[in-house]
Parts: sequence; structure tokens; C-alpha cells
Amino acid sequence: MYDAIVNDLINSLGFFKPELALLSTFVLVIISDLVVKNNKVNAILSIIGCVITGIFLIMQSGLTTDVFNNIAAVDPFADFFKMIILISTVLVLIMSEFSEELHRRDVWMGEYYMLVLGMSIGMFLLAGASNLILIYLAVETMSMSSYVLAGYTKEIKRSSEASLKYVIFGSLSSGIMVYGMSIMFGMTGSLNIYEIQSYFMANGLNELAVFISGLMIIAGFAYKISAVPFHFWTPDVYEGAPVTITAYLSVASKAAGFAIFIRFIKLTFFDSISATQDSWNMISNLPWDYVVALIAIITMSLGNMVALWQSNVKRLLAYSSIAHAGYLLMGVVVMSDSGIMSVLVYFFFYLLMNFGAFFVVMLFAHKIGSEELDDYEGIGYRAPVLATFMTIFLISLTGLPPTAGFVGKLVLFGAVIEGGWYWLAVIGVINSVISLFYYAKIIRNMWVRKVDNGKPAFSFSYVSQFVVLILAVPTILFGLFYGPILRWAELSVKMFMGN
Repeated sequence: MYDAIVNDLINSLGFFKPELALLSTFVLVIISDLVVKNNKVNAILSIIGCVITGIFLIMQSGLTTDVFNNIAAVDPFADFFKMIILISTVLVLIMSEFSEELHRRDVWMGEYYMLVLGMSIGMFLLAGASNLILIYLAVETMSMSSYVLAGYTKEIKRSSEASLKYVIFGSLSSGIMVYGMSIMFGMTGSLNIYEIQSYFMANGLNELAVFISGLMIIAGFAYKISAVPFHFWTPDVYEGAPVTITAYLSVASKAAGFAIFIRFIKLTFFDSISATQDSWNMISNLPWDYVVALIAIITMSLGNMVALWQSNVKRLLAYSSIAHAGYLLMGVVVMSDSGIMSVLVYFFFYLLMNFGAFFVVMLFAHKIGSEELDDYEGIGYRAPVLATFMTIFLISLTGLPPTAGFVGKLVLFGAVIEGGWYWLAVIGVINSVISLFYYAKIIRNMWVRKVDNGKPAFSFSYVSQFVVLILAVPTILFGLFYGPILRWAELSVKMFMGN
């Protein structure tokens, strides 16, 4: 028995190289901060560690196995989200080097890089977790770091307020989730989601208990993806946190939340051996698909409608992020191969356009000293290059051709229609039209309002403009040549364990 446990541990470590690389980087940054005390060295070490992690991820692509006695899964589905998280981590580390709000204080930033890496480790674990205890521990690992990062610029009042609100809402959602997990364990006698699925397939469902426990667990996931009614923290935290962390939370944290949301539902409640085409076959007596559809509709509608009235660009993009969570939930409603694939494709494109938009917002804020929409008037003629890139990102976020955002929504709405949810697709299209109004307000202010060619032009470093260019080019390129991303997502779903 002992030898079997040791052998499983040794074999599992061989499949855990990306996580070990991140953990090693985390430790190296701690040592570097104690010995060298140089922010640039810490940043370079962090980025190099992420690159090495990415190499290990690529090396294990196509691999499907369980590790640590079925506590976690290593499969292409998890790898897809891990790659999104890793790219987001590299981008936020690069953005941080251009952030004046982080560097204007005469303090060492070693703990900042440690917290970012610690958060990424938690998200990596969450993407492949298949045990309820590991799910909870991973959520808490990423949450503890994000609470501190949200209030990192503690001398700014709104930053401390954002961190406090984040902790309060996070603690509440975690408590609800753990209580739901305890009910699930009481019903099945297991914490492993594969064993829970087998129990339900063999013994049937206690519908009331499953509905209550499932709803509580999903509430914890909904908090991470900013789904209504668990979105209250999002606008204040996004506005108060440093722009780099706002971008990180809006993409990476959301990606980890959707990864475990899909994995938990798919591998816990679905009959994996049934020949029926109904994805929700094992819980067909429970209205889970309509519950998720209702959450999707309310989330996208509230996000878009409230965004119309925002005067702060960061807060506007926060409500935009809520709306995009609603769009992504439409793919979860379908829960077919095409539905899950559409979520993966949309996330990859969302990474490019959302990080790009927040990066430009950060650079503009350094020059005009404001994130207010009114202060963007005429900025297109004072910073034409970045304003052009910002326009591209906003058009893509709206979902207009020829951008990657258009392809993402086309694939997503196509999957919803294929699943027979025509009315849900119509609501999604209407919400996309609504979003055009508040994205267009930013474009209008940059290029049309109070144009004064006599004002001096803003100057930005070539490196910062090059980073934005790296995000803008694929936003257009993948709008025209999107085949590789679709094939990558399709392969990830086909090899999804339990599919």
C-alpha cells in the first residue's frame, strides 16, 4: 500500500512540471527579493519562469491522465485554460513595468511579483482540479493573493476600499460553496467528482439535495466569473485596483472560474455513457440548463445596461466584463462539444482585446491623470497610434468584423443556435447591439469631441506601443485567419476527460 502511494506520487510529479516550474519561480522571487532587492530582476525572473512553464505545458500537450490519486486531471481542456492564465500572467508582468501607479512609490515590489505568481499557481490548480477539497484550496490560494493585489496601492483610498469589499464578498461566497460541498459529500460519501458522478449514475439523484448543494457550489464559481447576482464586488474592485490587476482579474481569474465551472458540471452531473444527444441527460428532471440560461441573460443584460451610464472608463470596462461573462455562460447552457469549444475560442480572443484595452487605459491615465470618459475628448489627435489601437480593441469587444471578437461571438452564437436555444441567441445579439453604444462613446470622445489640433501631442515609449501592437495585430489577424485557434479549441474539447 505504501509503495503504491509513493509510486503514484513520483509518477504524478512527472506530469506536474508546469505547476512545479511556477512554484519554483515563486520561491526564487522570494529569495531574490531578500538578497538582490531589485524590481527589474524580480520581474525578469518571473517572466522567465512563466516562459519555462509554458514550455512544459506545450511538451505535455495532448496528454490525458489523472494525478495524485485522482485529485487533479492533466488534460488538453485544463491545458487550454492554463495557457490563457499563463499568457495573462506574462502580460500583467510586462504591463506592470509601465505602470506609474505601481512604481511611483519608493518601495520594493518583490511581494507584488510573489502575489501574482501565487495567484497564478492557484488558478493552475483550479483549472485541473477534480476533488472538492482541492477546488476549495485552489480557490482560496488564488483569492488570498487577489485580495492583497486589489488593495496593493494602499495609499489610495479607493484601493483599500476595493480590497475590503473583495474580502467580504469572497469570504461569503467561499462559505456558501463549502457548505454546498459538505452536502454533496454527505449524499455520496466522496469528494472526487468522478466518484460522485458514478454514485449518481448507480443510485439516482435526490433532486432537492442535489439542486441545493449544486446551487451553493456554483455560487462560489459564479463569484469568480462575476455572474449576477454575485457581481457586486466587480465594479468597485476593478475601479479601485491597479489597472494591471484589474486586467488580470477580468481575464485570468474569470478563465479559472469557467474552467472549474464547466468541469464540475460536466463531470459530476452528466451521464458519460448515455447515447442520448441531450447534454443534461442525467439531471433532466432538474432545470439546470434554464437556471444557467437565466443567469446568462441577467448577467449580460445588467452588465450592458449599467455600462451605458458609466463615466469612468475602468468602471465601464468592469461592467463590460460582467456582460462578457454572460455571453460565455451561453456556451455553458448548451454544454455540447461545440458549446464548450465556443467558450474556449471566445476566451482566447477576449484575452487579446481586453488586455489591450486596459493597457491603453493605463497609458492614457498616466498622461491625462484621469480615467474619466470626459477627459478622453480629443485624445485621438494627441495620441493617434494608441487611440487607433484602442478603437480596434473596442470594435472587437463589441463583436464587429473583421476582428477576433466577431469570430468569437459568431462561434458562440452558432453553438447556441445549434443547440436549439434560438431565443437565447437573439437575446445575446440584442445585448451585443446595446454594448455598441457605450463602446462607441469612448471612440466618439477620442476622435470627435473637442478636437483641438493645437494641443501638444503625447509621447509614449516605443516599447509600450510595441506591446500594444502585439495585442492589436492578432486581434485583427485572428478575425481573418481563425482556423488554428478553432482547431486548438476543438482538440482540447474532444480530449476532455469524461467527454
